[in-house]
Parts: sequence; C-alpha cells; structure tokens
Amino acid sequence: MLAVALPLVISTGSWSLMHFADRMFLLWHNTEAMAASMPAGLAHFTLLCFPLGLATYVNTFVAQYEGAGRPERIGLAVWQGVRIGLWATPLFILLAPCAPHLFAAAGHPPKLASLESIYFQTLCFGAGAAVMSAALASFFTGRGKTRVVMVVDCSASLMNVVLDYVWIFGYLGFPAMGIEGAGWATAASQWFKMLVYWRLMMRPAHIERYGLVSGKRFDAALMWRIVRFGFPNGLQMFVEVTAFTAINLLVGALGPLAMAATTLAFNVNSVAWVPMIGMGIAVSTLVGQQLGHNRPELAARATWTAFWMGFAYMGTMALVYVVIPDVLLLGHKAGTTPEQFDALRDLTIVLLRFVAVYCVFDAMNMIFVSALKGAGDMRFVLLSTMVISPLPILAAWFGIRYFDLGLLWAWAVVTAWISTLGIIYLARFLQGRWKAMRVIEPEYAIEPTPEPPEPAVAVGGESL
Repeated sequence: MLAVALPLVISTGSWSLMHFADRMFLLWHNTEAMAASMPAGLAHFTLLCFPLGLATYVNTFVAQYEGAGRPERIGLAVWQGVRIGLWATPLFILLAPCAPHLFAAAGHPPKLASLESIYFQTLCFGAGAAVMSAALASFFTGRGKTRVVMVVDCSASLMNVVLDYVWIFGYLGFPAMGIEGAGWATAASQWFKMLVYWRLMMRPAHIERYGLVSGKRFDAALMWRIVRFGFPNGLQMFVEVTAFTAINLLVGALGPLAMAATTLAFNVNSVAWVPMIGMGIAVSTLVGQQLGHNRPELAARATWTAFWMGFAYMGTMALVYVVIPDVLLLGHKAGTTPEQFDALRDLTIVLLRFVAVYCVFDAMNMIFVSALKGAGDMRFVLLSTMVISPLPILAAWFGIRYFDLGLLWAWAVVTAWISTLGIIYLARFLQGRWKAMRVIEPEYAIEPTPEPPEPAVAVGGESL
C-alpha cells in the first residue's frame, strides 16, 4: 500500500500546496481576490466534474486489465479517455462568457462577482488539459507506477506556484494581473502536465506492450464500457461538487468576511485532505488489480490498511486544527496587516473546529468510496449521492434565508453531510457485494481459482 500510495500522496499533496500558495498570494494581493477564488474555483470544478469523472475512471480499467494480464488493452482504454478531454475542450471555452451571469445570479456583491468571473474564465482555458491529463495519468497509476505521477504533478505544481508569484504581483517584466494571473498560471500548468504525461507514455518500451499506437483508434465497445461505468462516477462527482458549490455560493451572499474565512479554512484543510485523494487513487488501483486477478481478500486487506493509515493521519490533523491552529495560518498572516487579518483569523479558527469534527469521517468517505469505485460499484455510489446531496443544500438555504442562522449553520450542515457519507460507504463496503464486481469484459477476466476438494474421511473402512 505504501509503495503505491506514498508517491500519490506526495503528488496530490503538491496540488494542495499549489492551491494553498495560490490563495495565500491572493490574500497578500487583496482579501476580496482570495475570497473570490473559492466560489469561482468550485464553480469551474463543478463543470469539470463530469468529463473528469469519465476520464479518471480509466484508472479502474487499466488496473483491472493489468491484474488480468491483458496489457494490450491498456493503451486502447487510455486513448478513449483522452478523446473525452479533446471533445470537452471547446465546450469549456464556450462556457466562459456565462460566468458574470452565474455570480450575479448568486447575489454576490458586484466587485466580488467581477473577480469571480475573471478567475472562472481564465480557468476554462486549462480545463480540457486537466481532463486529458487525468486519462494519461491513469496509464501510470492503474499499473502502480505512481512515482512517475508524483514527479510530473509536483513539477506542474511548482511551475504553477512560480507563475502565480510572477503573474499575480507582476515580476520579471510581466504586469501585475492579480486573480487573472492566478487563473492563467493554473491553465498553463495544466497544459504543461498533459504534454509531459503524453511524452512519458509514448516511450518506445511502452508502445508495443500496451498497444499505444494501434490503440489510438476509436473503439465504440470499449468507449461504451467506460461511459457505462464512468458515467455514474462523473455524475456522482458533479452532483456532490454542485451541492458543495451551492452552499459556498450561499455563504458568499453573507458577505466578504464570511466568504474569506470559509476560503481560508478550506485552504488550510486542503493540506490535509488533498493528500487523501492520493490514498483514494491507490485504493482504487489496488482493488482493481486484485479483483482483476480474482483476489478479493487482498483487495479488502489493502482497503483496511489504507483506512487505518488515513485515520491516523486525519486524526492527527484534527488535533492540530483544535490545539495549534495559528501555526497553519502563519503564511497567510505574513503578507497582511494586523487590522486586515485579526477578524479573519478569529472566525477561521472557529470554522477549523468544524473541520476537526468531520475530517476523520472524510477519510472514511474517501477510502471506502474509492474501494467501491475500484470494484465498479458505481450505481450504489451514484444513488447515495443523488439521494443525499439535495438535503444539505435545502438545509443550508432554509436555515440562512428563513431563520437567519448564518455561517455557522452552513458549516454544521457540511459537517453532518460529510460524516453521513462516510458511514454509508463503510456500511456498503462491509456488505461485501463489491467483491464479485468487475468493469472489464468477462472474456478478459481471470477465472476464479477453484477451491480444493475436501479430503476424504474414512469411516468404518469406507471413504466419504
């Protein structure tokens, strides 16, 4: 588990540090710019979720083909995922002009809505590359070659941080672009990452074994399987992130301080939570590989190993949020005045106590839903999301609009929502139906090894 997961934890940890630095620089530049980055980033990610969910599910196909000993099918699966990103690229760009209408409809103050629109529009130009990168990364993660992903993602994140600093504040001859510079930095790093993954995948040693040239063709049957299993994954991501985005848009209507504190609390928690995405990818990979090889007991063992590792990590972070939260806010404080930061700090510390409550359940959520996805149990995951996700939106909306419950009520709703999902996915995992599920074609799966016959028992000179 560590051999597969640790590079992915470092890789996704680099994402969190990238976003952490991005929002920290924006806070140094302007408090409203940092506040705008959260709802705009979430709105962009909401639109990204469906094609990204399809493309990332290629990882499960790669893992199960690898476990079943059919490497020639891997290239074919990866190129179908890349096609999804290619088809989605012009759609993202066409959606960019809709941003001002979206944030105006949310009731945000005009200046905040203007900054949100700028950030959303620039991010749209890197969205297609993000989807294609996810499919190309699956070539490595699905086979357990996670060190490659670690190096590429860390390089892209470092590039993003450098470009953030240069383009937000205006160094090396560039104009100071503020939040627009942050958006262009993210878009540029996404295209860089996509090109590096493509170049590394197309090494001569890979081309023949994994069918990377012959597999470039469009395969309707395999694309249908990817869509069939990936569609619930993409829709589940879309619905869940839409609900989260809707709650954040409600918070944005409470004023700049509420939105800035919410953004800062989530930014701090991203350092702990985003690495758990890497652990989740590792769980999906190992579950897929072991089920492809028809070894569900090892798939279960990998999942529980990951859970206890994640539980220990997130439990430690929960203590940090409660006992020494100011340590996590030092970077944000460094670039602001005391008058600007003190009110933001006091409210953020209160919000971090909510994070401390739900982050252990979030680890449960991430690990067990990843195991279910690695097996192909997407109908249950989608059904759970569709049933539960509307409830926190309605609860937050009624509480804020009709009972004037404010920011703390919204955070209590989010805490209850995440905790409930963690318990539901644990219960489904314990039920065990996932052990008999596969996403690859039946003819490519390894047949289960038959149980050895019971030894004969001699009774009264006769064998039974």
